[in-house]
Amino acid sequence: MASYVLLLKEYEDNEIVVYRFGPNEDIMGKIELNKFTRKFSELEAIPNSNFPSKFYYERAAQRLAVCLVREGGIFPDRTAFES
Repeated sequence: MASYVLLLKEYEDNEIVVYRFGPNEDIMGKIELNKFTRKFSELEAIPNSNFPSKFYYERAAQRLAVCLVREGGIFPDRTAFES
């Protein structure tokens, strides 16, 4: 089964980056990554029971981990997890 998670950057400074995440721009939760501790936090769950927030959150975290580690800490304004 294919999966797609859209991520839109909402805020970034030297310590944290915050993205909205979800299946599309109308149904989104919010995730934060602390760049120093490398810990993720779900700030807001996806507000639609038809879309499992944990599923989307885990894939959003995977995509942000790739940005942090493999892409040298570059966090684009818009990105996606696709598989």
